[in-house]
Amino acid sequence: MNIAFTFKNFEASDHLKKYARRRMEKMGRFFGKASGLEVGVVLTVDKFRHRCEVTIAGEGLHLSASEQSSDMYAAIDLVVDKVEAQIKKHVSRVKEQRRQARNASVDVFTYNLEADPDEEPAVVGTERFAPKPLHLDEALMQLESIGSEFLVFINAETDRVNVVYRRRSGGYAVIDPVL
Repeated sequence: MNIAFTFKNFEASDHLKKYARRRMEKMGRFFGKASGLEVGVVLTVDKFRHRCEVTIAGEGLHLSASEQSSDMYAAIDLVVDKVEAQIKKHVSRVKEQRRQARNASVDVFTYNLEADPDEEPAVVGTERFAPKPLHLDEALMQLESIGSEFLVFINAETDRVNVVYRRRSGGYAVIDPVL
């Protein structure tokens, strides 16, 4: 998490800088250590009004909040509380989407390819399963581990049903339908 501070209309004390940095770094617990987030903090003083603005961007996330108070420390505390509420709401929304994706089911139809070409191909069987949201590299690892020719999964990045399969010429290919 990269934190960039900007001070407008005043010189910040070392204590204020440390306090603000410590408060912003505590928000990192929601994202983990490997997050590539950019956090921009703008601290402004206009006469008796102290304003703190925070913008968080990265990994498909864009949050911003602004608060003002008669004390800069209070403004920092208020804006951190506001951003934490937005982060918690975002995290719960993502968890709910994953829960819904986990409960979704996809019908898979199996065809008999050795049938006579004159005959109409018939559906031999039907399987029902609930695909898991996976990233593409996880899907490839799972395809290798099960030893199958294809794998149907929900792409965690796009929330769409994808199929990854082995090509006869070697390598893999992905079917990603755009609706």
